[in-house]
Amino acid sequence: MSNDQSRMSELNLAKLKPYGDILNDGTIQVSFTLPVEPSPEAREAAVQFAEKMGLDQVKIATMEKAAQGFAFFVVYGNLRHTVDFTAIKVLKVDAIKRSREEIDEIIKTKIGRKLIVLGACTGYDAHTVGIDAIMNMKGFAGDYGLERYQWLDARNLGAQVLNEELLKLAQRENADAILVSKVVTQHNIHVRDLQDLMKRAEQLGLKEKIVFVAGGPRVTHPLALECGFDAGFGVGTKPSDVASYIVEEHLRRRGIFLEKAGEKA
Repeated sequence: MSNDQSRMSELNLAKLKPYGDILNDGTIQVSFTLPVEPSPEAREAAVQFAEKMGLDQVKIATMEKAAQGFAFFVVYGNLRHTVDFTAIKVLKVDAIKRSREEIDEIIKTKIGRKLIVLGACTGYDAHTVGIDAIMNMKGFAGDYGLERYQWLDARNLGAQVLNEELLKLAQRENADAILVSKVVTQHNIHVRDLQDLMKRAEQLGLKEKIVFVAGGPRVTHPLALECGFDAGFGVGTKPSDVASYIVEEHLRRRGIFLEKAGEKA
């Protein structure tokens, strides 16, 4: 029996545990800070916290002074809890990922004009790394940004774009899609900003005319849907993921459904 076959025979997805050195050992690493000076008592407190988290065979790898009156810990232990992986259902974006060339060809043949896509960090969020990765020509992780697509008119509006100004521009330019990047999340400001945008869009009658997409490190597809968006993308999203969804959703609203993988035209 091969190593892969042996591993699969031992793996129980209904009782999934983290992997450390040995399959099913449940080994994990956690780190935290306690508001006390490093000491034997502080170390014991860290052990007890780890045990209350459900860890066995707790090992304190690091206890360091973080600041006056604070101790930082790195802790290893074997998690006694399991997760039923077979029962997990995740709401995720339903779109087939396509290459830049495929997307351009679809827009050219099925739409016949460039799709106008506006991207921005809204509110007072000044972090443009995410929206730049999606919009700018250079793209992200070897995946070219939307500006490089021949049949997308992609416009990166930058940071601190107010919701009302973004929607005014979308109306004036007859935008097909709006991409909103949110990084700052203190006090759930990202949620309030996203909800405000969609409330304004609905009042202006734009919700059905424009494809609204949210993104950011704390943005998930379910969260975006709750805020009224059509889709949400998180960390690791590539430009082609977003472009694939925009084109598919735009066509779906016109009653045109692209074939899925494995289907015949």
